[in-house]
Amino acid sequence: MTASTTTQLRSLRVDIRDEVAEVQLIGPSKGNAMGPDFWTELPEVFDALSTNDGVRSVLLYGSGGTFSYGLDLPAMAPVFAPMLAAGGMDAKLREDFRRRIKALQDSVSSLARCAKPVIAAVDGWCIGGAIDVIAAADIRISSPAARFSVREVKVAIVADLGSLQRLPAIIGEGATRHLALTGEDFDAARAYALGLVTELADDVVARGRELAAAVAANPPLVVQGVKQVMNRRTQGPVQDGLDYVQVWNTAFLASRDFGEATAAFAERRPPVYRGE
Repeated sequence: MTASTTTQLRSLRVDIRDEVAEVQLIGPSKGNAMGPDFWTELPEVFDALSTNDGVRSVLLYGSGGTFSYGLDLPAMAPVFAPMLAAGGMDAKLREDFRRRIKALQDSVSSLARCAKPVIAAVDGWCIGGAIDVIAAADIRISSPAARFSVREVKVAIVADLGSLQRLPAIIGEGATRHLALTGEDFDAARAYALGLVTELADDVVARGRELAAAVAANPPLVVQGVKQVMNRRTQGPVQDGLDYVQVWNTAFLASRDFGEATAAFAERRPPVYRGE
């Protein structure tokens, strides 16, 4: 990628101009839900931006007035299907599944390891996996109309892509536990009060562009140094937590409750969980 370019992928559009890269979520699923294309393209884009000398900061936002509905469960069903069919009893399937989780984690972590600061501008819904993604950004802002949810618990999943590891340093241990254990929706005012976002702006993309330009105007190696030094403080515990939840979900995700969650989602009815 070079200065003044546009790259259109299936799930992301990348525009680079004036030393700022804008990465826009563009679907193809409803609400920019995160399917296989997204998980492949996200690290490709951010790893390329990390080494692009023509980029000093990155702005990430969603199209259509929504950041993202999170994991696209129907599109990602093939990832879960073999483990569910085998009841979690096949060791080779478990190891393949652990590697799949690690690949998804590494995709999200591409924002954190990107040498350039990443600003996430949130409008509309930001659910589940989308929280994992913005938690890996350096600055988060939102519109007053934005809505958030650490929703994995509602679909019988222990969140495994970084929110449980990164959010405590952002909003605190107690708030993270509250949101992750209830799976409740919360509004932008609460996100701001918790410190999940640092600003509310009616035109959140325009404000994101202002912030990205302000970051890009600073000495680039110093800016990158600030990010690296601050990441150093938390990257060890974050990676330890990611590694641990890989093993946890490899052991426990293939449950009857998860099967019930996916069936209830497909049938548009409330799930009934039995702890099995």
